[in-house]
Amino acid sequence: MSWIMDKLWALVLVLAVISLVLGAVFIVQGATKSAWMSEAMRVEQVTLGLSNESIADGNFIDSAAEAQKAADTIREHRRNIAPTYNDLLGGAKFNVSDPVQLTYAQAMNMENYLYLAVLGFGVAQMALGAGVFMLVVAAALGLVGIALYKRDKKVALS
Repeated sequence: MSWIMDKLWALVLVLAVISLVLGAVFIVQGATKSAWMSEAMRVEQVTLGLSNESIADGNFIDSAAEAQKAADTIREHRRNIAPTYNDLLGGAKFNVSDPVQLTYAQAMNMENYLYLAVLGFGVAQMALGAGVFMLVVAAALGLVGIALYKRDKKVALS
């Protein structure tokens, strides 16, 4: 047991390095995925819910808040057509030649796309937050490891 206590500083420093590397990976992944999603959404050029001035400036939906607002608007409009998908069909099968059913299905598709974007941005933010937390833990573990190392060396000299 004494051997483990003598080398505890090394274990703590190894954990600090692992936490540092993982934290950096989480931060890079969160930031790159968030930027990728924003760019992918700009390519689609969805403007629902943006002001006329914003649209005139060439802005498109490219953030979680904008996507949430647009998806909620689409859901509200879709539910004005029919409160549920089952109500829309009225017990029958989906009819692709019915413009109302087709409009409803397209609204569901766009709504889901936007809600998935909101989810994706949330996961990216969680990755960023976890990465920052891992960096804080890495710093704390590093300081503890250095303190243990210094204590170990003082004990060895006495």
